[in-house]
Amino acid sequence: MATRGDRVRDLPTADPDRLWREALAAGLVGRSKAPLNCEVTPSMLAGEVTGEGQFFRRNHFPMPELDPGSWQLEVSGLVGRPLSLGLPDLCALPARSLTVTLECAGNGRTLFSPGVPGEAWALGAVSTARWTGALLSDVLEEARILPSAREAIFRGADAGPVAGLAEPIRFERSLPVEDALESGALLAYEMNGQPLPVAHGFPVRLVVPGWYAVASVKWLAEITLTGQPFRGFFQDTHYVYEWRRDGHAEREPVRLQRVRAMIADPVAGTRVSASELEVTGVAWSGAAPVTRVEVRASRNGDHRRDGSAPAAAWQPAELVGTGSRYGWQPWRAVLRDLRAGPALLQARAADAAGNDQLSAPEWNELGYGGNFVHEVPVTVG
Repeated sequence: MATRGDRVRDLPTADPDRLWREALAAGLVGRSKAPLNCEVTPSMLAGEVTGEGQFFRRNHFPMPELDPGSWQLEVSGLVGRPLSLGLPDLCALPARSLTVTLECAGNGRTLFSPGVPGEAWALGAVSTARWTGALLSDVLEEARILPSAREAIFRGADAGPVAGLAEPIRFERSLPVEDALESGALLAYEMNGQPLPVAHGFPVRLVVPGWYAVASVKWLAEITLTGQPFRGFFQDTHYVYEWRRDGHAEREPVRLQRVRAMIADPVAGTRVSASELEVTGVAWSGAAPVTRVEVRASRNGDHRRDGSAPAAAWQPAELVGTGSRYGWQPWRAVLRDLRAGPALLQARAADAAGNDQLSAPEWNELGYGGNFVHEVPVTVG
């Protein structure tokens, strides 16, 4: 598992109590203080980008506080020209801005039955921001990748102990060279037009559009090109789909975000009008643009989670705004003449690649990719 550059250094880290207070003050729902993990509320699933300070937090280790003046990004391994880039060097490269939705692969984990281990995310481990930085492909091309390179390993400065491992490790992920060059990934130093906050990877993080957020390594310190498959803990042990099929185990790496629609308003427990109800939310997919969102109001007990209940017809929602390829797509729908009493508002989406939410996601050992049809209980009348 150890690779060159894995040695853990003692770096100053941000005060966990302060970070926890800041997250809660911003309205986030706290899941754990150390490491800090917080999710958004339904009202934050709106607009082109997530509001100030309200981007969800996902961490495995304490947050390092890095000095931007001395920070260096080392690019090494199977390259013809090793690089050591400071922040001014990255800022001198052509800048690109992209609106990108980042979602934890475990978002919705608590909906799997039977239950699975891991951070107990409800449905708020997702947010959207406008990221600005240098293209990863520009840096890799400057480093002159050798033909023998197969993967690019990205190492963050964050580190710590992991249960079952003898020594502390760094947070590391890899991308196939083809994806590193062609995904449109950014070495981002700005978030929503401001310098990247410490909580989101200051001074530089990787942002991989369309991929689950685990690929977007924060506090980026090193990129190493290798000719061998990377087997790091967060690549080969965690963030892998694991199923039991026909009596044997199957594994598949977590990659692109699965298509998903979420209801932002109304929220659970709301009393709504029977005559006319506006439902709003967002939808996204890592594989292709969202092409369809459907909603309906089902009476409690008349539905199944896979969305196949005959009791109420699905109604197409209107996709609003211009949207963006890798940011979420806002939508709205108006439901009329609803039956009085308890009901479930449901939403589902489909994308241009033919992916949809017609069935429940397959149960897997660590609860990844849980894009269940979103259900919000309300009272009509």
